[in-house]
Amino acid sequence: MPSQESPNAGRVQAETELEVVASAYVKMWNDRDYAAIPRLVSESFVMYDPAASAAEIPGPKGEVHGRDGLRQFMELLTTSFSDFEITVLEMLTGEDVAMYEVQLTMTHDGPLGALPPTGRQVQLRGVSILRIDAGIITEHRFHTNMTEATEQLGLTFPQILGQLPKLVVGKARRAL
Repeated sequence: MPSQESPNAGRVQAETELEVVASAYVKMWNDRDYAAIPRLVSESFVMYDPAASAAEIPGPKGEVHGRDGLRQFMELLTTSFSDFEITVLEMLTGEDVAMYEVQLTMTHDGPLGALPPTGRQVQLRGVSILRIDAGIITEHRFHTNMTEATEQLGLTFPQILGQLPKLVVGKARRAL
């Protein structure tokens, strides 16, 4: 009897594999599993994230380049926000792309550049788009409203006025 396999069977398999890779990537972030980076992302990996600083991470502002850059960015975020966690709300996959909506939760309990810890909790929603080639992530684009993050951290006017003494002290300590 001839096989009655669905014409979409290969596509479903590919989409399932993409979901597995994307889920492993999110798990890597949540577990701070730096050893998983070479297994999950390509050497030429590029991440586009508005939180990436050119001063501390390889690549221009808003970009993270390579495996080492990703590790440095992860370490920076998880040092500044030790409870940083990604919750996937919904995921869609197709061809070589995995897209997922996330809820990020974190508390600013470590230094972030010249900004000392504010102790404030941040909750952001965003969308991640991963390009995946042969089971390896080549690109990650993260989109969120950074104004919302700065507001929650108390870094918008007039809230920033309360942070100025901490900023001055932090700047002075770095200069010494």
